[in-house]
Amino acid sequence: MSETPAESSANPDFDAMARDIAEVPAVEVIVTVAVNLMSAAAVKLGLTEEGDAHKDLDEARKLVHALAGLLDATATEISSFHAAPLRDGLKSLQLAFREASLVPDEPGQGPGEKYTGAIYG
Repeated sequence: MSETPAESSANPDFDAMARDIAEVPAVEVIVTVAVNLMSAAAVKLGLTEEGDAHKDLDEARKLVHALAGLLDATATEISSFHAAPLRDGLKSLQLAFREASLVPDEPGQGPGEKYTGAIYG
């Protein structure tokens, strides 16, 4: 019994996807995840063209914190060539969060600051 085109598109080829991901270096996966976290945080901070339409500081806090944790955990695994711009982006997001907050966190208590140290802005 053969699958129809609709059935085959509903059942992704997980073996092929696993083979594809196996060929991607770990650093590339880490950087891609970090960039996705940065992009999502920027949207939730209202830093996109839509501005405040998707602004949600609670969600932004979670994303920035996750990004900081990822960068802290992988600091020795990725080169400074990759890490430096990611750390710069993280700091920009942390500053944007601090500026957007109506009641700012104490220095060292903002999102991700347990990993990066206090951000002053």
